[in-house]
Amino acid sequence: MNVLDRILAAKRDEVTILHRPQTASLLRDRALAAPRPRPFAAGLRDPDGRLAVIAELKRRSPSKGVLAADLDPAAWAAAYEAGGAAALSVLTDGPFFGGSVQDLTRARGAVGLPVLRKDFVIDAVQVYETRAIGADALLLILAALGDDALVADLLALGAELGLGVLVEAHTPGEVERALRLGATLVGVNARDLTTFREDLDGVVRAAAAIPPEVVAVAESAVRTPDDARRLADAGYDAVLVGEALVRSDDPAGLVSRLRVGPVDGRRRRGA
Repeated sequence: MNVLDRILAAKRDEVTILHRPQTASLLRDRALAAPRPRPFAAGLRDPDGRLAVIAELKRRSPSKGVLAADLDPAAWAAAYEAGGAAALSVLTDGPFFGGSVQDLTRARGAVGLPVLRKDFVIDAVQVYETRAIGADALLLILAALGDDALVADLLALGAELGLGVLVEAHTPGEVERALRLGATLVGVNARDLTTFREDLDGVVRAAAAIPPEVVAVAESAVRTPDDARRLADAGYDAVLVGEALVRSDDPAGLVSRLRVGPVDGRRRRGA
């Protein structure tokens, strides 16, 4: 059993608990009563043409172990905002990434930025939970979702609740699948979730398959301004960066340095 299989097995157990009648009903009621989410996708196209940064709070990972066990979500979020981040991403998975719902609520309460809930969403009850806890966007990982009808339903429910929905692909085939299912915000992850190997070259190549009207996000393996420059040149609108930021002594400064520009590859193709 690979890492993704183990994560999904644990997630199915979590979903079973969320489906308890009183819990599911409470989450749905809270989601429907929650204030309007902060706009997520719109902020990922910088008006000055610079690469947007989705700055992530990440305590650990299955491949790298502990990254920042004592991370203060509020302080780190404030540093990211000061550096010019367009949005936050917060890991809420506990068993494999050391995250929590509390990390998300503390980070969001400290800033005015929209927040992406980074987790493994496999069921509609988690979409309601995402809105109920105050997140502004959610992640749908195609490698974890084999059923196209389920992906379409989760996309529709996210939109109904006002959430941004980042659909994550890892291969050209998954990029095509995301577009076929109507995704308007597509992420390409350099990290294979079955082996956790990284391939930034593959992310650069995949940009050509994403049409100009779709907001494109490069995820993982971004550590330096040179990495960011490659992705901006390929036409990505934004990068999602976690490990490099939580390991940095100057996260605000690194966010600022990653905001390279201009992002012009896809804009030229769409002209």
